[in-house]
Amino acid sequence: MENRAGYTLLHLDQPEELAAYARSRGWLLPAESVCALGRAGEGNMNLTLRVQTEERSFILKQARPWVEKYPDIPAPKERVLVEAAFYQAVASCPLVAERMPGCLGWDEENFVAAFADLGETADCTDLYNDGEAAFAPLPGLCQWLAALHQATFDEPTRARLENRAMRQLNHEHLYCFPLRPDNGLDLDAITPGLAQAAQALQDDAAYCSAIDELGALYLENGTCLLHGDFYPGSWVCAGGDVWIIDPEFCFFGPPEFDVGILVGHLLLAGRPLELAQSAFAHYGTDPSLSRSLVLQFAGMEIMRRLIGVAQLPLAADLPRKEALLTTSRELVLGR
Repeated sequence: MENRAGYTLLHLDQPEELAAYARSRGWLLPAESVCALGRAGEGNMNLTLRVQTEERSFILKQARPWVEKYPDIPAPKERVLVEAAFYQAVASCPLVAERMPGCLGWDEENFVAAFADLGETADCTDLYNDGEAAFAPLPGLCQWLAALHQATFDEPTRARLENRAMRQLNHEHLYCFPLRPDNGLDLDAITPGLAQAAQALQDDAAYCSAIDELGALYLENGTCLLHGDFYPGSWVCAGGDVWIIDPEFCFFGPPEFDVGILVGHLLLAGRPLELAQSAFAHYGTDPSLSRSLVLQFAGMEIMRRLIGVAQLPLAADLPRKEALLTTSRELVLGR
């Protein structure tokens, strides 16, 4: 281990030091020893490690002052403490908590949280290229979102989960960076010809104005607790069930945002709009949910995933991406 940025950083190649740290926190019992240590999943935002003993395993997640996958992008280290606070908040909501791993504790000084290990899992990102028309977990995912959005919380909880710094980081990458012509991202290196397709949206004043309005709404405090990043990378399959992880982007905002992200990824995965819109029926009959706003957020998510930094494992050629960007424009502008 080393001390950097004012706190201790965990390292995959220092198992003895990590074991001593976990033991000091009470996450590793005195008689236990670490048999194996490895990465748990991709860990886009954080260092996420699986600690294996002879009898059990658990997960350690540490937030560093940068994005794990993109170390040149600064990120608020407090995000993992907000995530732990989310777990605390929903513990009294059985329909929400039962589909998430247990939180074993957290370390405010070193920005670490410990979670129960779901075991051998796979996220749902194969959805993008599986060639199927349906998506069996969709009803359960929508019902989980509805339960989360309907839950009520006291003012101290709302204050703890405002998550302003993470919202500002996300706002830049959802609503601003992708539509900035001079952002320095080489889209043609991703898909030849994609830069020209992006420029068509960047030059569309009506589209950019609508995205700005969505961004302003995203930054406002709203009524519902949101997951904040409800896409296939946050859904994992284990033991025949789908579990929800990584609520570090959570905040109180418009429920249409979460539902819109879900719908956007169904469309990115090649599912028909009719299937994507069936999310409304699975979500329930909330009369206050604006379907048009959901579709606008879905259009935004399609755009930022195709021409922004956070690219997906999407096997799509230029014509397919151009068609998706056209869909984004139609959804955002309500056409």
